[in-house]
Amino acid sequence: MLFEVKNLSLGYEKEKIINNISFCVNEKDFIIVVGKNGAGKSTLIKGILGLIKPMEGEIIFDSSLNRKLIGYMPQETKVESSFPASVIEIVLSGRINKMGFRPFYNKVDKEKAIEALKILNVYDIKDKSFCDLSGGQRQKVLLARSLCATDKLLILDEPSNNLDNTSREEFYLLLMKLNKELGISIIMISHDADIDKMLGNKVLRIMDNGYEFNDIEEE
Repeated sequence: MLFEVKNLSLGYEKEKIINNISFCVNEKDFIIVVGKNGAGKSTLIKGILGLIKPMEGEIIFDSSLNRKLIGYMPQETKVESSFPASVIEIVLSGRINKMGFRPFYNKVDKEKAIEALKILNVYDIKDKSFCDLSGGQRQKVLLARSLCATDKLLILDEPSNNLDNTSREEFYLLLMKLNKELGISIIMISHDADIDKMLGNKVLRIMDNGYEFNDIEEE
């Protein structure tokens, strides 16, 4: 087990958005999180990442994992499309949490960035400007940045938004590769309500009156 969400309630000020939710994330899980807009999907992710504090309950991490070892790809990236940085510079920024008080990237950081670029098939564009990339290329680069932060767990907030069908399929194949071949656990928020087209082995469905957490095969 990587971590357990136990009787967790989350919200803002005094308003609960997520109420009394419990589930476990195990090694090699690929969990799809679904629910209508405003159901609390992103709020749950913020709670797991420690960006907001629990109103009730707790999140219990295994000794092999802490929040600094989670790779996170937000729905709206902070990297603007016009940001004047190269692909390799963007990917290297995924190592910042591991640098501690070091002011510069070291050899290991640079090797990890190159490795992530090769895994995601974007090594050949490492010197290109991020602002010159297509939407599909940008998502792969941002995934590589997240991969630089972890070999345990990736959390993705609707990463296929604004991608065309071909780019979306390519992106999903890369996620399957990370999960199946590298053994990285993935939690992914999806707006795709068609369960037959979903990836993963488990689905967390957040609803107004509660939640369901099941194996996808059972659904």
